[in-house]
Amino acid sequence: MTASMHQFHPTILREYDIRGVIDDTLFEADARAIGQAFATMARARGAKKIAVGYDGRLSSPIMADAVVAGLLAGGVDAVRIGMSPTPMLYFSCYHLDDVDGGIQITGSHNPPDYNGFKMILQKKPFFGEEIQEIGRIAAAGTFASGTGRDMETSVDINAAYVERMVGDYTPGRALKVVWDCGNGATGPSVEAMVAKLPGEHTVLNAPVDGTFPVHHPDPTLPETLAQLQAAVTAAGAELGIAFDGDGDRIGVIDGNGEVLWADQLLVMLAQDVLKRHPGGTIIADVKASQVLFDAVADAGGKPMMYCTGHSLIKAKMAEVGAPLAGEMSGHIFYADGYFGYDDAMYVAIRTLGVLATGQGTLADFRLTLPVVLNTPELRFTCSEERKFVVPKEVHERLVAAGADVNATDGVRVNTADGWWLLRASNTQDVLVARCEALNEAGLQNLKLALASQLAASGVELPEAF
Repeated sequence: MTASMHQFHPTILREYDIRGVIDDTLFEADARAIGQAFATMARARGAKKIAVGYDGRLSSPIMADAVVAGLLAGGVDAVRIGMSPTPMLYFSCYHLDDVDGGIQITGSHNPPDYNGFKMILQKKPFFGEEIQEIGRIAAAGTFASGTGRDMETSVDINAAYVERMVGDYTPGRALKVVWDCGNGATGPSVEAMVAKLPGEHTVLNAPVDGTFPVHHPDPTLPETLAQLQAAVTAAGAELGIAFDGDGDRIGVIDGNGEVLWADQLLVMLAQDVLKRHPGGTIIADVKASQVLFDAVADAGGKPMMYCTGHSLIKAKMAEVGAPLAGEMSGHIFYADGYFGYDDAMYVAIRTLGVLATGQGTLADFRLTLPVVLNTPELRFTCSEERKFVVPKEVHERLVAAGADVNATDGVRVNTADGWWLLRASNTQDVLVARCEALNEAGLQNLKLALASQLAASGVELPEAF
């Protein structure tokens, strides 16, 4: 059970996944150690076969080979599904016989020189302490050993995945849609899917290119949506849909070229899901608008505010039996008719179905939403040692002052003006904040209250704030 010890760079083992900069903090030897450590943990739970996929980054095929080598050395079989979006890797764990888990090599929405690993084991998200256990196994050299088999699946996973997407489309009126794959891993799947859908479809940036030559693959950044906005308005399309680099996060544009952020889209999707699950629990992270939580309650559902983090929300969703969940980063999770993981292509299909069978356009829906003012996500530099302490200090002061505080993930403070949030980033040495108010004066009041609390804990504010 022992092998040579391996140390990872201290920054790569994160809460939700493993991620680093190629040939700086993340190396091929790390990928092999991750594969063997994962095999060690998988075998301890009775797992025997692990699927491996990879995104379109230039470093991904090499890292996939190294992961497979580690899995084989750890005594489990590896089933290669090839280049794929991350949700397709998750799908393979449900679709293929005897597959007990999976590892996706992906840098997600990060720049081209990043890469990383997302994992699933026995149909459950693999995160938190499990990721730290990979580090401990590697550091101690307590790897399992064996001789696994390296297998190329005989099943065309892309074809099966696309058929599942198309099969869950609810037909109605024809839609005109523009899709932006961002040169990420969704390109081949999206092109195959739209060829089977009714309506008129235009696909942008479909060729997979790990240099991301047109724009950065992160649909939560307004600047990355500019090309899609222009294409939607030029074509007179009803909506535009964008994906991140590995296809687990979605961005949506209405026919007027306006962005619907994830919490706004979730209002529409929740209203639809609650027709089939009256009284169902709908989960969103602490960064989501109060508009969403109020809309879920108005539709007869039970809104639940939970921690930010796709793995955390997936686990909570399974625990409470929620049919739908989502977070501001664009991860949206369907258990209503699907498997409960974040799959942006599936969310797109369900969105199209709601619109095709509904009474109005996406722009019509957006105009029904209450108007609120939000800050963008605010970030304040804070050391790793202090970033989790500061929200606790703020919480103590606010409770002592009799404030209305939710401590689900950091502190979310409700006032007569609206609400503000302060939480520690799980991936960077920063504090993250957001404010939402009904008017500009209220927004300024919230920002002043936030600034006061940060100053009281010795956090330096940027001049622009």
